[in-house]
Amino acid sequence: MSNIEAEAWPILEARSHDPFSFLGCHKHKAGGYIIRVFRPGVVAVQVLINGNSYPMIRCQDSDLFVCLLPTVETTPAYRLRFENADGYQWEQDDPYRFLPMLGDLDLHLIGEGNHFEKYRILGAHVRQHEGVQGTGFAVWAPSASRVSVIGDFNRWDGRVHQMRVRGSSGIWELFIPGLRQGELYKYEIRTQTGTLLEKTDPYAQQMEVRPNTASVIHDPHRYTWQDQQWMAERPQRQQQDQPLSIYEVHLGSWRKDGERFLNYRELAHQLVEYCNWMGYTHIELLPITEHPFDGSWGYQTVGYFAPTSRFGSPDDFRYFVDYCHQHGIGVFLDWVPAHFPKDTHGLARFDGTALYEHEDPRLGEHKDWGTYIFNFGRNEVRNFLIASALFWLDRYHIDGLRVDAVASMLYLDYSRNEGEWIPNRHGGRENLEAVEFLKQFNCLVHERFPGAVTMAEESTSWPMVSRPTYLGGLGFTMKWNMGWMNDTLRYFAHDPVHRSYHHNQITFSLVYAHTENFVLPFSHDEVVHGKGSMPQKMPGDDWQKFANLRLLYAYMFTHPGKKLQFMGVEFGQWQEWNEAVSLAWEQSAHMPHRGLQLLVRDLNRLHRRIPALHELDFSADGFEWIDCNDAARSVLGFARKDKHGGTIYVVLNMTPVVREHYRMGVFAGGHYRELINTDAACYGGSNVGNSGRIEAEAIAAMGHEHSLLLRLPPLSALILQQETPS
Repeated sequence: MSNIEAEAWPILEARSHDPFSFLGCHKHKAGGYIIRVFRPGVVAVQVLINGNSYPMIRCQDSDLFVCLLPTVETTPAYRLRFENADGYQWEQDDPYRFLPMLGDLDLHLIGEGNHFEKYRILGAHVRQHEGVQGTGFAVWAPSASRVSVIGDFNRWDGRVHQMRVRGSSGIWELFIPGLRQGELYKYEIRTQTGTLLEKTDPYAQQMEVRPNTASVIHDPHRYTWQDQQWMAERPQRQQQDQPLSIYEVHLGSWRKDGERFLNYRELAHQLVEYCNWMGYTHIELLPITEHPFDGSWGYQTVGYFAPTSRFGSPDDFRYFVDYCHQHGIGVFLDWVPAHFPKDTHGLARFDGTALYEHEDPRLGEHKDWGTYIFNFGRNEVRNFLIASALFWLDRYHIDGLRVDAVASMLYLDYSRNEGEWIPNRHGGRENLEAVEFLKQFNCLVHERFPGAVTMAEESTSWPMVSRPTYLGGLGFTMKWNMGWMNDTLRYFAHDPVHRSYHHNQITFSLVYAHTENFVLPFSHDEVVHGKGSMPQKMPGDDWQKFANLRLLYAYMFTHPGKKLQFMGVEFGQWQEWNEAVSLAWEQSAHMPHRGLQLLVRDLNRLHRRIPALHELDFSADGFEWIDCNDAARSVLGFARKDKHGGTIYVVLNMTPVVREHYRMGVFAGGHYRELINTDAACYGGSNVGNSGRIEAEAIAAMGHEHSLLLRLPPLSALILQQETPS
């Protein structure tokens, strides 16, 4: 038995695709059973069965040990006792005595691309298998010639825990007894050319804090959720007729403790307190999926199932979401299926081939971003991404996903010159596989998680982005209104004296405002990389800059569509956003920043309280122009309406000139109250107004039988509501 059998050499050379065919316990041709163990780094091994110990024999000075059990009639449940050169002994079960973990149905569904809960079986899972506690590992690497689990538990030696591949599925699996939560691991992959790669687990649910790149075994079942009421009410809370005001946050720079990041739990308490005080309904997080480079803001993701360890553990993040829910705040997550980075420890060339990406760079690379593009036409890749999306909604109770860079997915020629892209099968520029992926993603999210929201950052005129797939749409709940954002900021950048020549820029959005279910975004992208902070975008002296911002935000909160503001925008931080430092919170304690912040707070509360400002955001019935043609004076008037006829009136004066005796038509007589005057002294304004209350007169104006005679403050918005109908 001391001779090395021919079947052993693939294992000794760490190139076996089926170590179970040789290692473990097998019937011996001479009768009984033979146990074979391959364990580098030990000097002696014993087999332990029912209190008896059987020494194993080393084969020709190799790391292969064998033991013949002639008296055993059935396959024994044995353990192993190892001894190293220092005389230290330890016991464990043999990984190679266990049957496969994954069933044929699981493998079949994965191959079809229809296993939408792959995160429950692929990756590392603490579990009991055949009555033994340990961790099961499974990974997809169809072109690998050998895959091993490596970690501290085997001194990162890829020879020790070689995995088996399950038929033609490309799935490699291994159950390692005794491994528990917190252990570090990676996969060592031997390619067809013999190259060794060390890869983090694509399905890892926890990773080391960068710059380290190992995966971490995590048990997701230890956390006890307390948000049952929120989850039960969510389908109602997130209907399209409900108020939605989103606070977009980069957790690493919202607030810091010196140079230290705040933990998810600290952030939960501080962010919830602030958002509730400000009146926001939801927090949207820039990607917290694990990423190697801080400067990518999370948009170059490596861990599609792992919250970044920069801010704590997975259970710390569960606490963050749970705490938000318990205090009435929803949580959206930026999710990035449009591309992934080329870091060698990640998805790139995972098994030595273009597994998740395309081989042809004309299909598989974004040169602008230096990243790869997912191969949406491959079943397993599409399934991987959809499983990631569903995972966050399932395991973390996330309330919705905002999908980044959708336009880059929809168009094969996105940011490419002639000859740098390949047309689809019909000769067009549309990425048909990506379109089908997005439709499937949206259908499954809405089917499996009632009330969950999907949002598209889509900057082109692709039709029906937020319309149901059965009507031919992509199926998103909402779409960011990038046209409104760009036109509005361009208009406000003009000196007020010139705004009359650009009047159509501010009115054009109502031509298409109800073609999609729109979110109005002032996001992180508008305050970085030389684009200027929000105050810097405004013309005039400091007073006019903030008067313009107050006017702009009032216009935003009264325009049809849901609302989104990036952190710092709400108090007009002077500096552009820098992900490496905390927001300049000291500015928010002083005018004019404090006044702007208080205005946003009041606008949020008004938006939530007044149905006319949110119920019919996505219906043309909820908006009516009073006057959109006064370009000469740069004044706009319009009404917002709710389902039952309740009405709010809005008047915008886009110039620093006080408009005396401005007559605006209204639908009915009676007393009208100023709900908001952005020029109020408490907001930092000049306190010009109408004493808070105006009586309508039976004087026809703008096509209506009654009208209000108003004094319009400079660079201001007035929001008015009828008190007593006549």
